[in-house]
Amino acid sequence: MKSISSITFIILASFTWSFLSCGEEDDTTTASEIVFFNGKIYTVNASTPWAEALYMKDGIIKFIGSSEEAQKMSSEEAEKIDLNGGFLMPGIHDVHMHPLEAASENFKFILNDEEADPENYADYIKKAVRNNNGTGWLLGWGHLLETILESTRDPKSIIDDIVSDRPVGIMEKTSHSLWCNSKALELLGFNKSTPNPPGGIIMRNSNGDPNGILIDNAGELLMELALSPTTQSMENDYNGLVEFALPELAKHGITSVSEARTFWKRNQQHTWKKIEADGKLTCRMNLGLWAYPAVDDASQLASIKALFSNDPNKLLRINQIKVYADGIIHNTTAAMHDNYLIDYFKLSSNNGLNYFTESRLAKFIKELEPSGFDFHIHALGNRGIHQALNAIQQSGTVNGRHRLTHVEYVSPSDYSRFQSLNVTADAQVAGDFTQPSHWHDNDYLVGPALADKIIPIKDLKNAGARITLSSDWDVSNLNPFIGIENAITRVPQEISLEDAVKAYTINAAYVMRQENKVGTLEVGKEADLILLDRNIFTIPATEISETKVQSTYLKGKLVYKK
Repeated sequence: MKSISSITFIILASFTWSFLSCGEEDDTTTASEIVFFNGKIYTVNASTPWAEALYMKDGIIKFIGSSEEAQKMSSEEAEKIDLNGGFLMPGIHDVHMHPLEAASENFKFILNDEEADPENYADYIKKAVRNNNGTGWLLGWGHLLETILESTRDPKSIIDDIVSDRPVGIMEKTSHSLWCNSKALELLGFNKSTPNPPGGIIMRNSNGDPNGILIDNAGELLMELALSPTTQSMENDYNGLVEFALPELAKHGITSVSEARTFWKRNQQHTWKKIEADGKLTCRMNLGLWAYPAVDDASQLASIKALFSNDPNKLLRINQIKVYADGIIHNTTAAMHDNYLIDYFKLSSNNGLNYFTESRLAKFIKELEPSGFDFHIHALGNRGIHQALNAIQQSGTVNGRHRLTHVEYVSPSDYSRFQSLNVTADAQVAGDFTQPSHWHDNDYLVGPALADKIIPIKDLKNAGARITLSSDWDVSNLNPFIGIENAITRVPQEISLEDAVKAYTINAAYVMRQENKVGTLEVGKEADLILLDRNIFTIPATEISETKVQSTYLKGKLVYKK
């Protein structure tokens, strides 16, 4: 749900691991034949979940079973890797993250989210201005909306006092609001008479003038203007992905990803295509094209259809649509059945907003599903979830593999609809805020009655829903083993370890339409697999998060080695 400053890239890019490009080092990094033997191999295949050896040739799994038989099948030239009891499993799928936004060098500074007084951000902004000369957009990230709302004057004035002759936009930590100066508002054309855009709110002062806080899609409109594609902006995206994001994925054993928001009007799909063409794509990548709330339907639908790409033999596919049904709870923009207990915006209603209405979402599904697109729908509030399910029920078919992501506040009456409509429930539980100890943090907004089953993965699983787990990186930690540990320990809404692993492997492979290629370790499938430093099935649950990946293979090629 957010982007991160290139400050993070600079800090973390001092790699202490070995990153190997699939395209550049095919002949030197990996033998065409490999036998892993004497190990604990978890296949995620229900018929034969465990084995001690795996033999692969030319990236295809040829045998799984005993060490003796695996070595008999291989040639003398095969590389033989003694696992010494080590743990091997399928590569991780993360079907909701933002790798391009997480690594882009287009963001130049980061704010401390622990500041309580917005005036204290002045020094951060002054430093950013000194370090980034010019007159163009200056973009940052990292504050909390609650802090900016505490300002005793128009928030735009805090930035104006520092820089008034160039536009500044600072994205809130979750990406669902943006703080900007007067110059930015001027370039956007936002003034007293500007109506709120679809899915967004322009916050105003007592005179009705924009005060510098842009909520949800109003902030996205600023980002769209600030990040209009240029040679330099696309180079910044490319460098961030190749030098930081993709190595981070490989380091964490992530071999398949659904990018949760590809801004095609910013040419982000072209950046991904160039990375693939250059042989630098080290994971399978499904792009989720952003559905723009403020763009007219006819031209948008035609443009999206023209971008569809689903060659099963390629690592990069453009076959998903990312659409927001609503916002988030702490902004009071998640779509709820009841009104919020606090009214930040003084609008005609106070139960959240819709980026896309139920009827418009149904229209997009009807138009785009026949082209092959699956929908990845941000739906967080109980009303937003209910309406998204309604839209799928109205326009979806048996061919669709749609999913709702976040699923934080789900009405129990909607649990069974996930199975009946073949809708996947995609949850993020790696963040501390999703743990039961934090469930009542939002009582001041929605009351305590809704707080007992936030992200109800156990209830959804018991109702027959297909569950996937994902990170929403970089809102939450990228490490999938934190997500697995949290998923199995978050009583009373926990799931089993087996189900958590399935959520990160075969269930997610289904969502990405590649369950016949990867997601389990089976003869005939492609060899996406990871070697861990421990057997997650034999250690205490509270130690799973400490798991480290020793090596990562994509289609039989080594892309990471510790």
